[in-house]
Amino acid sequence: MKKKFVAVLLALCMVLALCACGNSSAPAESAAPAESAAPAESAEPAAPADGGPSESLTFVTGGETGTYYAFGSVIAQYVSANTNLSITAVSGNGSKANVEDMDAGSYELGFCQSDVMSYAHDGTNIFAETGAVDSFSAVAALYMEQVQIVTMNPDIKTVEDLRGKSVSIGAQGSGVYFNAVDVLGCYDMTIEDISPVYQSFGDSADSLKDGKIDAAFIVAGAPTTAITDLSTSGQVYLVSIDDEHIDKLLAASPYYSKYTVSADTYGMPEDAQTVAVAAMVIARNDVSEDAIYAFVSTVFENADQLQHGKAAELDLEFASSITSVPYHPGAARYFAEKGIDVG
Repeated sequence: MKKKFVAVLLALCMVLALCACGNSSAPAESAAPAESAAPAESAEPAAPADGGPSESLTFVTGGETGTYYAFGSVIAQYVSANTNLSITAVSGNGSKANVEDMDAGSYELGFCQSDVMSYAHDGTNIFAETGAVDSFSAVAALYMEQVQIVTMNPDIKTVEDLRGKSVSIGAQGSGVYFNAVDVLGCYDMTIEDISPVYQSFGDSADSLKDGKIDAAFIVAGAPTTAITDLSTSGQVYLVSIDDEHIDKLLAASPYYSKYTVSADTYGMPEDAQTVAVAAMVIARNDVSEDAIYAFVSTVFENADQLQHGKAAELDLEFASSITSVPYHPGAARYFAEKGIDVG
């Protein structure tokens, strides 16, 4: 009996020793269950029906209190969540700066005023000294951007009333400067007839609130966050441009359109008549056709899902109507599927 007991005890010890050795030789294999080997797959956004490209793109917008940034962020989040594209929206310093930064390779997508886009492509006006930029293409026009001349001084009723006043004409590198030049020009005025200040939309609103400036040119889709926020601190007014001077402006600069901003936009005493340009999305030419196709198709096929007021203005005919700059092949393919030839 003793011999049998000893034999069993020795066998048990050997089994325990082997188990201990096995555990110490491969801790990594025993520590992770098989189903956790690829957790990243469950976190990827849903792919489009055709599979779609898997690319990461940075979308440069505008100042954080402007429409570019707000709407651009909504678009970026929606496209990222519903395709294999990863779009990151970042704040920018205006249309001119966006074109230059994209040309330098810093960003793949960007917002740009339609007039500034044309200047860049043709090497005119604010791009006359640096020359034409040929590294980008048009993607789509999304909505109209109104030239809003905002003030809190009820005595400033016309553009001529800006003479001698301190007026913000946009951040350095923005297209607002040239819009201000155009509007002043149709009244036979120049930048020298005002005291120009170069500020972002948010800084302009703060300066108006603090009485540091008399008025500000803000070119963005109305309602614009900076002006809406300003209206909570006091009565705001938009300076109207009369028919005679609008006609003069359109004759010299046909890329503008006549536009009326309704009084209820900012709680104003009356409507304001002004002009507007188109808000364009542009892309570097080296972004793949498939990526731009996925971007455009996702935005326009799901406009009712985009949680921003400007989504209601998305329209295929308008999106494809700005022909001063060639459209990116990916955008052209989508428009062609909808029966629209952009060349």
